[in-house]
Amino acid sequence: MNGLDWAVLIGYFAVMVAIGVWSHKRVDNVSDFFTAGGKMPWWLSGISHHMSGYSAVMFTGYAGIAYTYGVTSFVTWSFPIALGIAIGSKLFAPRINRLRSRLHVASPLEYLKNRYDLKTQQALAWSGMLLKIVDVGAKWAAIATLLSVFTGISLNQGILITGSITAIYCTIGGLWADALTELGQFIIQLLAGIAMFVAVFVRLDDHGGFFGVWDSPELQGHEKPLVGPYGTVFLLAFLFIKLFEYNGGMLNQAQRYMATPDAKEAERSARLSAILWLVWPLVLFFPMWMSPLLVESQKPDGSDSYALMTEQLLPHGLLGLVIVGFFSHTMAMCSSDANAIAAVFTRDCAPVIWARARSWSQSQGLRVARIATVVFLGLSMAAATQVNSPAFEDIITVVIKWVAGLMGPMAIPMMLGLLRAFRRSGPTAALVSWSTGLLAFWLVNYPINWNVEGGVPLQYQVSIPLAVSLVLYILVGYIRPEDTPERLAIIERINTDGDGAATAPLPTPTDPTDKVVRTARD
Repeated sequence: MNGLDWAVLIGYFAVMVAIGVWSHKRVDNVSDFFTAGGKMPWWLSGISHHMSGYSAVMFTGYAGIAYTYGVTSFVTWSFPIALGIAIGSKLFAPRINRLRSRLHVASPLEYLKNRYDLKTQQALAWSGMLLKIVDVGAKWAAIATLLSVFTGISLNQGILITGSITAIYCTIGGLWADALTELGQFIIQLLAGIAMFVAVFVRLDDHGGFFGVWDSPELQGHEKPLVGPYGTVFLLAFLFIKLFEYNGGMLNQAQRYMATPDAKEAERSARLSAILWLVWPLVLFFPMWMSPLLVESQKPDGSDSYALMTEQLLPHGLLGLVIVGFFSHTMAMCSSDANAIAAVFTRDCAPVIWARARSWSQSQGLRVARIATVVFLGLSMAAATQVNSPAFEDIITVVIKWVAGLMGPMAIPMMLGLLRAFRRSGPTAALVSWSTGLLAFWLVNYPINWNVEGGVPLQYQVSIPLAVSLVLYILVGYIRPEDTPERLAIIERINTDGDGAATAPLPTPTDPTDKVVRTARD
């Protein structure tokens, strides 16, 4: 990097902070901070939903998969996300929007208190927050790894720089700042991605052109859609996981649906995000597929290949723009995660563990929300320093094995609880599904993995916990149905359009703590 590249990078950081300051004017209460007051247009929500699913892991971990295996990086990652969101646009997006418009909640998990009970809500909230600390930590480590390639600064310095800038704008401006910065980040990504695509495409003339390049020895097998550990079972498991994860299971995407004015707008938002996930990653992945022709990775997993190729192919200025593109991915996802987790803590956890939180004023709640955002980012940055340690292993292992494997047991009670078909499943089914799924993750990834020659294949490491949770959630619901009138009323409000459903009174909570928390919020 030279002075021009640094100017582009510093200018980007300044614009992000400025957007946060401007968005501050639009945040008057906790609802504005966490759900944009339900006033976000569908196209902004869709772009924000799309951008909040990326991070620099794409340019490190998935770049390594593309470098090693080729097009399977798209077939087993971006394609199932696009398909999952498209299905979720009908199945989940409208219902999640009604959580805000009908139940008047500001956290995606807030409704679980009445849908199940307080214990279930707290179990999912606390475990979800812990998982997100690890997940976002991997994202900080990914962007810091890229930054170290370009600038030579240490991993911890890179984590501190990116985390601090993100903390400033998302803490000041809330979800509005997240969405507006993600719009700017999408434009930057568009320019940077096209620049890299063109630079690589021009170099293909030396290797037989666009069609002849696939015959090169360096790309042998790269055209196969399913290869190595990324086979049919992995694809099907990943599709099922992403159906839950990218439609709200990891919380930050659920907020984008909640932020739109109504259910139809949420559906349009999801469709736009699905189209972007289907088309745009092809432009981003193509240079990665060609990278074995142009660079030789210095890391065994190929995670530095895209950064090396960028340095080699792009002139200064454009190089700075692509580096900004790396930052935009990571900061978009991490800021949205921070906002979601702050919502869960402020709305769901604090009123239970701290009696004073039940009587917070709007200004006090907003102040705590901002403090919670900073604390979460700090904890995730601390976790980032442990990536590549024996506990977590490498970045892609954290993202695929830990996050994908653990997400299912946490997301299934939340997401399936929205649907009429699973109305018989109550708190017993939810807690058994959650706890046994977590146990299955530990057994498959550790004791069983240690005792199987060659280890348990990746596709089973990520799919078995989700399958166990799903089966138990349905089975326990039929063996021990808990579809009380109060819970059925909640489900009907989420699933029904029309004035009757919108104006019907909420059921009265039977748990005294629920009643206290509910009263303070209403």
